[in-house]
Amino acid sequence: MTTIPPALDSDAFHVDRYQNYASLRETAPVTPVRFLGQDAWLITGYEEAKSALTDLRLSSDPKATYSGVEAEFPAYLGFSDEVRHYFVNNMGTSDPPTHTRLRKLVSQAFNVRRVEAMRLSIERITAQLLDELGNAGEVDIVDRFAHPLPIKVICELLGVEEQYRGDFGRWSSEILIIDPERARQRGQAGREVVDFILDLVERRRTEPADDLLSALIKVRDDDNDQLSADELVSISLVLLLAGFEASVSLIAIGIYLLLTHPDQLALVRQNPAALPNAVEEILRYIAPPEITTRFSTAEVEIGGVTISPYSTVLIAGGAANRDPKQFPDPDRFDITRDTRGHLTFGHGIHFCLGRPLAKLEGEVALRSLFDRFPRLSLGIDAEDVTWRRSLLLRGIDQLPVRLDG
Repeated sequence: MTTIPPALDSDAFHVDRYQNYASLRETAPVTPVRFLGQDAWLITGYEEAKSALTDLRLSSDPKATYSGVEAEFPAYLGFSDEVRHYFVNNMGTSDPPTHTRLRKLVSQAFNVRRVEAMRLSIERITAQLLDELGNAGEVDIVDRFAHPLPIKVICELLGVEEQYRGDFGRWSSEILIIDPERARQRGQAGREVVDFILDLVERRRTEPADDLLSALIKVRDDDNDQLSADELVSISLVLLLAGFEASVSLIAIGIYLLLTHPDQLALVRQNPAALPNAVEEILRYIAPPEITTRFSTAEVEIGGVTISPYSTVLIAGGAANRDPKQFPDPDRFDITRDTRGHLTFGHGIHFCLGRPLAKLEGEVALRSLFDRFPRLSLGIDAEDVTWRRSLLLRGIDQLPVRLDG
């Protein structure tokens, strides 16, 4: 008999989420759950997750399931109709042919070449933040380093002026918390960030600069199609909010894992060329984007389980990355393992365009931090680290470290 797990947002599930995922994967890799007070399906097996990510009957558009999306879909809690419009209608929540068109246009401007051109800027920003740490002794490395670095990078990439960059951390923190008790604050943050980006898009239309937003405004396809003003706002929202938060989590989790696995840190120190694969293993071991949401438009069978139309499907890449059928000894953090195929950045047509940027930020941040502070150590016991409870984006809220060991 299949055991129905506790509600995914309950304290009981969060106590040992990876053990809960493992139990489900062994007994029911596709199983019904409760999430944010609603019925859903949770997928924890690797092959099942990979299949779901490529099945076009599982839509990325919440409107496929929620006809009254404004009132029902939890991710839009607190947003006004106008603000919700920009969050609902974006590349990540669209299906072909709309998704195909948007991705083709965006990838002309946001690509590996543009990311690689940011390397010197990322190294400069990283060095400045490390300089500011000085000889502080003990610091919260999330607050002083892992959080501000991606904000500064993504804002520089998009052309957001320095004086406004601090606001994005506050807006993102509020928007990523889906809590009915904070609906008002969430709605206000959504309103402020949309207003800011609307103004920024208009300014870049009249005063183009050497930044990604200006490049996105200019792109055309073979049919002379281009991104609309609404699409530019929605794409900027995804980059500024989801994009930078995933990088924050990657850097913070990477610091935590290397400090709590000194044998793996020693391997990186002995062979700096091992760092890129170490970043991939960090992403596999604790995936920052832990769950991807899909919505069934027809009856779908996955892993021998039939999912009815108009169902919410939660694809747990963070759980699939620990499937022993794909990754031997999956609960061991091993920077030398073959990490190919992990699902942290998705799979199929929605494979994350931001992957090269997140990886580059992670590599530069971790290399620079451990080079600058070779005696870096945790300032608290590992079990006392404060983890974000969100299943949508795994992360560390606070990580005290001692710079001098």
